[in-house]
Amino acid sequence: MIKVIDIKEDIMKEDRHLAAGTRLRLRATGTFMINVMGSPGSGKTSLLIRLISGAKATRRIAVIEGDVDSTIDAEAVFQAGAEAVQIRTGGFCHLDAAMVSWALDKLGPEKFDFIFVENIGNLICPAEHDVGAFVNIVLLSVPEGQDKPWKYPGVFRKADAVVINKIDNPDFDDFDMPALRGRLELLHPGVRVFPLSARTGTGVSALGSWLDEWRTETFSLSGREEAEKRP
Repeated sequence: MIKVIDIKEDIMKEDRHLAAGTRLRLRATGTFMINVMGSPGSGKTSLLIRLISGAKATRRIAVIEGDVDSTIDAEAVFQAGAEAVQIRTGGFCHLDAAMVSWALDKLGPEKFDFIFVENIGNLICPAEHDVGAFVNIVLLSVPEGQDKPWKYPGVFRKADAVVINKIDNPDFDDFDMPALRGRLELLHPGVRVFPLSARTGTGVSALGSWLDEWRTETFSLSGREEAEKRP
């Protein structure tokens, strides 16, 4: 008799269970966590620095940085005014719920309004793992071209919002935005698209406002659900 053990299925099940527990934990503290994914060089860290700089006077912000090695990005967001925890995976191409839960233990989520998770830079592995965030954002930069949702559909199906970064790049004139929006709508109907430039700041405030609104709605809904359960 042959017994088959599906390692990936077991790992994913455990991952989802821990991620669900993380969301319950964050709801209890009113902390809104965002998972940020994208290719290397798409501008994830630059965007986070813009968001931090624009909101640090009114919002308590922390960042969980994921990298195979180094602390460069964590140092950058710390200099911008956010508390940071660096996860060095030592070769893993993604963050998972266990890694993020460990980072939350180090941070103390009750101290923050927003926690951003900057995932490892690629468009495949991070899409398979639920880290416990309320929102998933995928960055696509203009120099990469508009074909990534055709090549890597999984990560774009997971996205609640897609950021088109580097719209100040000269290649933007040849960037087929209507085709991209059409493809994204097929992969994830209703997905929000934010064209912006993390370098100049153009369009970043619209994304920040959307995150504020989503946070408010998330915890308002949670409050209503809890109130309905009370005797």
